[in-house]
Amino acid sequence: MKRLVTSSYKTIQINHGNLTYAVDNNEVYIISYSGHDTEIIIPELIEDCPVVCIAKKAFLSNKLVKEISLPKSIYEIGDWAFARCDRLKKVSIPFKNLNLGQSIFLDCISLEQIIDARGSDSDKKTVDVSYLLAATMGILDAFYLFDLEAAGTPEWFKQWDVRMKNKMEMDDSDGFSKMLLCGEEDYGSNETDPEYYKHLKRMAKVRVAMLRLMHDYSLDREVADNLLKYLLMHIKGNKHEETWKVVLDEHGDDKAYYEFLTEIGAVNENNLQDMLSDLGDRHTEMKAFLMKYNDKLNEGKDAFSAFEL
Repeated sequence: MKRLVTSSYKTIQINHGNLTYAVDNNEVYIISYSGHDTEIIIPELIEDCPVVCIAKKAFLSNKLVKEISLPKSIYEIGDWAFARCDRLKKVSIPFKNLNLGQSIFLDCISLEQIIDARGSDSDKKTVDVSYLLAATMGILDAFYLFDLEAAGTPEWFKQWDVRMKNKMEMDDSDGFSKMLLCGEEDYGSNETDPEYYKHLKRMAKVRVAMLRLMHDYSLDREVADNLLKYLLMHIKGNKHEETWKVVLDEHGDDKAYYEFLTEIGAVNENNLQDMLSDLGDRHTEMKAFLMKYNDKLNEGKDAFSAFEL
């Protein structure tokens, strides 16, 4: 990014906040934002000049914003521009050749979707790509796949699934000895317990397997079957219950995840009551959903028993 003269900075109000910007050679650079908006739409024009750049650290550590929309005129995003925006869930950005800085979405732990700002298509492929692209910087840990131009191509899906397969096949103990040797965790903490370390690895695998099955465009049938087996092996009632724990602890009131569990056969008469008990009074709507599903299971059994007469 160009070095801009601080004295040339200006501000413009957007909803409940202000954008600080600078104009250079008839192009606008967004320097920073301050305010209380949860949804921010960066205008395409300011002073009749195109907005072309989001500067280094422009939105760093914003604790309120959940959605950000960037204009089609953008061609550069600086280092750590949106880093540590821990409530940021959705970003609209033009899928084109952009000059991207380092760690632009570092520690954006809630980031779920990155949408192409140039179109409004809502077909399955477009939606699935938006989720899988966001995951490249999160649960997949593969920033090299954050390629806006390639996203959605057959080769991109193939590389995404190769990375996922490697992650799923990794031994749950992998990296534990190195972590202890390097002193990356405090002794006495849960992370120094090898069983807890394996539990965290299984949680990570469940997240990526669940995401890919819920957004399964171009997913190989055999790969899908293996992901499904892994999730069912770690559902409530088994030795390890990470599939249920991810849904309960991280998606407690998101009905889509409970619907997914019922669709894959992860909820049954052997574990349903324990699931309801775990939900307690925290997630009443999801509890009602599972109870209704239980009624459907019982209706099916009653209908079958009638034929036995």
